[in-house]
Amino acid sequence: EVQLVESGGGLVQTGGSLRLSCVASGFPFDDYAIAWFRQAPGKEREGISCIDPTDDSTYYADSVKGRFTISSDNAKNIVYLQMNNLKPEDTAVYYCAAGSWESIQLVNVAHEYDYWGQGTQVTVSS
Repeated sequence: EVQLVESGGGLVQTGGSLRLSCVASGFPFDDYAIAWFRQAPGKEREGISCIDPTDDSTYYADSVKGRFTISSDNAKNIVYLQMNNLKPEDTAVYYCAAGSWESIQLVNVAHEYDYWGQGTQVTVSS
C-alpha cells in the first residue's frame, strides 16, 4: 500500500520557521520525484518544491526560493521541507506528492503526480 504521511505543520508567527516531514512507503523511493505542494483557501494547488532523491537535484518556486529548503533521507524514505522566514501568504495546507520519473514532464504541476498525502496545515500569523 502506498502511503505518504506529512507532519510538522502548525501555527507560527511571521518570520518563524517550521520543518515539514513526509514519510513515504509502498513504492520505490529512488524512482520517484517527491514534491511539496500547497493550497490556500480559494486558490489553486501550487507546486513549491521537488527533489530527486537519487542525486538531490531540486526545484523551487519563486515564491519560496531562498526561504525553503527541501532535502531527503533516503535510508528512511523521508523528505523534509525546512521553511524559514515564514510569511502570512505561506498559510496553506501543505501536501507531499510522489510521481514516477518515467512520466513526469513538469515537476510543479499537480496532475503529474500519482500519490498524495493527506496534508498538514501551516498557519502564519501576522
